[in-house]
Amino acid sequence: MDKGRLEAFSDAVIAIIITIMVLELRVPNETTLAALRGLGAVFFCYVLSFVHLGIYWNNHHHLIKAADRITGGVLWANLNLLFWLSLFPFATGWMGENDFAELPTAVYGAVLLLAAIAYYTLQTTIVAAQPDPTLDAALGRDLKGKLSPVIYALGIAMAFVSPWISIALYASVAFMWLGPDRRLEPLIDTGNARD
Repeated sequence: MDKGRLEAFSDAVIAIIITIMVLELRVPNETTLAALRGLGAVFFCYVLSFVHLGIYWNNHHHLIKAADRITGGVLWANLNLLFWLSLFPFATGWMGENDFAELPTAVYGAVLLLAAIAYYTLQTTIVAAQPDPTLDAALGRDLKGKLSPVIYALGIAMAFVSPWISIALYASVAFMWLGPDRRLEPLIDTGNARD
């Protein structure tokens, strides 16, 4: 399969996920600042999820561009990732509408955790499909990729102690990934990856 089709399909799914999330933001019936303050938790959850989705979109783009070969296994691993990302609107809405209650906050963390595992699975599947080890070498030890699921798992457990600690942990992962992941850019810039 042409990797451009895989990337275009994934981009479209992520765009739809973001659209669904923004459509869940209810417009207040009042024209006061107090009415907007009532949407604070929902809006915060939207921003947090938007940032996470943006990070996935950016890293997915680089990963696919750096790949030389797409296999059936890669397609299934990609669908697995998109499945977990597609649950972001539900988890985001449930947590925000319930003001960071324990169970919705834990479920939100579970969706984040399963998406992180799915991305790691996709990355591993793509690396295994490549004819040379250049991509594997560029990814290196992937400390952020291995640390993120650990922080998400801790956040899930902490949701039953203090949901705010969970939110801080989930946000810390997003903050950790906000700095560009430049590991794959040399492969793309030098033309080692075919379009």
